[in-house]
Amino acid sequence: MPRTRHHAITDVPGIKVGHATNPDAITGCSVVLCEEGAVGGVDQRGGAPGTRETDLLRPMHLVEKVHAVLLTGGSAYGLDAAGGVMAWLEERGIGYDAVVARVPIVAAAVLMDLSIGDPKVRPDAAMGRAACEAASDGPVKQGSVGAGTGACVGWMFGPSFATKSGIGTTSLDLGGGLVIGAIAAVNAYGDVIDPASGQIVAGARRPLAGREFADTLATMRSPIGKGLLRFSTRNTVIGAVATNAKLTKEEVNKVAQMAHNGLARTIRPAHTLFDGDTIFALATGRKRANVNLVGAYAAEAMAQAIVNAVRAATSMGGRPAASEIR
Repeated sequence: MPRTRHHAITDVPGIKVGHATNPDAITGCSVVLCEEGAVGGVDQRGGAPGTRETDLLRPMHLVEKVHAVLLTGGSAYGLDAAGGVMAWLEERGIGYDAVVARVPIVAAAVLMDLSIGDPKVRPDAAMGRAACEAASDGPVKQGSVGAGTGACVGWMFGPSFATKSGIGTTSLDLGGGLVIGAIAAVNAYGDVIDPASGQIVAGARRPLAGREFADTLATMRSPIGKGLLRFSTRNTVIGAVATNAKLTKEEVNKVAQMAHNGLARTIRPAHTLFDGDTIFALATGRKRANVNLVGAYAAEAMAQAIVNAVRAATSMGGRPAASEIR
């Protein structure tokens, strides 16, 4: 594949990304801005989602364009950060024309990071605004920042034996000026697999070993694993894909659906009742393209963004990063 400029979702014209991070409380949020508006879609497959403005993104609903996607920590409390994104956009006259006001359309999804840092500190409107202020169309920092600050993967044995994760991004040049990009905050119940090698690159650690991966899928069918599955946990992969393709609302939703194939290739197991797996899709409408091509490479981009998230992560809150585990 030809190389893109920043190897990030910001290589898609019209897309900006900004992070806001609280390293002390180990939480944060990330915003994907599309200030000119982008046709939006969503596909939500996990059993424990925390979302905002997802219904209006689906076909047969009036509003077509969104102005931002917020990815945030803080569990359901983190949805408050969307208010700060809305206020920032409103001040700039950006939003759906409701005659008496411009109403910014801000879709959002949350991940559960309350068990790693200070559970009383969550992303709020001020943090959502800060993410907007930090947004640019340049390089995007990856790892334990923004929505990935408190993210971990591999929760079968509880938070103490998870591996630190983060947020990752990438982009692919599909030729003729057509670009697809992805960003993902990875807080999955399962392990992260490198599709190229089939090897676990981050996940649940063996309780007695600590620095070895347990293999969540294999453990699930053991007597111990079956017992552990009775205990509730809250996890998710949340993210977005964006393209400069000209797509209808139905096609954008198809792209979001196909992007989940990338999630399924890299998270094992994926889409469990413990996960809130949600992927948004954005199309800025500048290049004519076949939706099948865009969707196929949306899956490729999402898979790489997920792997990048764990490889760029750093240790926090007593959770080691994948780079420290052999």
